[in-house]
Amino acid sequence: MDPEERKLLDDARRGDAGAFRRLVEKNQRRAYAVALGMVHDPDDARDICQEAFLKVHKSLHTFEGEAQFFTWLYRIVMNLSIDHLRKRRGDKIEFDEALPGEELEDDSGIAPRRTGFDPQRALSDKELRGQIHGALAALSAPHRAVLIMREVEGLSYQEMADQAGCSIGTIMSRLFHARKKMQKMLLTYRDQTEPA
Repeated sequence: MDPEERKLLDDARRGDAGAFRRLVEKNQRRAYAVALGMVHDPDDARDICQEAFLKVHKSLHTFEGEAQFFTWLYRIVMNLSIDHLRKRRGDKIEFDEALPGEELEDDSGIAPRRTGFDPQRALSDKELRGQIHGALAALSAPHRAVLIMREVEGLSYQEMADQAGCSIGTIMSRLFHARKKMQKMLLTYRDQTEPA
């Protein structure tokens, strides 16, 4: 663990609220990315992160510091995300092509404001995003987790193994199978949408 993080942890354990706040600020973006990658809902991801940091705060005295702080936080976020998905099983997921804060329509409410807007391309992109999110959601939690760690967070195999608490061989196997499953699901989508 880096010395700055070690000091923040020690100070937070002694009740320094500012040190804990800095730990949260330093790690909240990555924690949110993990949660969002798992649950695909920004509000749910924020709730999971908030709950994770509450758990961290209550359990600071139990963290021994042998691993990186984010490794511990990651496991908490993943467990909360998996619990959330288990509770939510069966709910329908909706996908929205709008980016936060993006205005898609002009004052008339008919034409998009963006220049060079191609409605067919936008529809195709929205469908593809939906297929990617659907394919991710169809993966088991361990397979989804390794894809997010590798493709979204850019972690090394060793970092992934540390965070998941398993061997590099297990990570490589999970990643291989997750990519194969995603590829199969997305090829099926492509074959269905290509003109004959």
